[in-house]
Amino acid sequence: MTEHVWSYKSTSGHLAGADLTGYKVEAIDGDFGKVDKHSDEVGDAYLVVATGVWIFGKEVLLPASTVTQIDPGTRKIFVGQTKEQIKNAPEFHRDKHLGDAGYREELGTYYRPDTPSGGQPIV
Repeated sequence: MTEHVWSYKSTSGHLAGADLTGYKVEAIDGDFGKVDKHSDEVGDAYLVVATGVWIFGKEVLLPASTVTQIDPGTRKIFVGQTKEQIKNAPEFHRDKHLGDAGYREELGTYYRPDTPSGGQPIV
């Protein structure tokens, strides 16, 4: 089950209804983009992050559970993954994947807290 990955952690500082568009997003090892779109829907919360030149102008979809902290003062969102982990996640295409349940399941499995980098389940 991957439903829990689509919810913000209670310790993240997320406030329902807050507009996160334009916030900078920082991985464990540095800045990697800005929020282009986000959802606060219960059980289906996520960020779409425009990566800029970091991975050739692509977008990535991050489940809300990847967010460790939101700082409204600096308009920054911190996530608990490295840039490499994010880069290695299943590829995201906005037109194809925003409403795709299969993609959501694949991404949810990749970011599940009990899986190491690369999305392989811990055995």
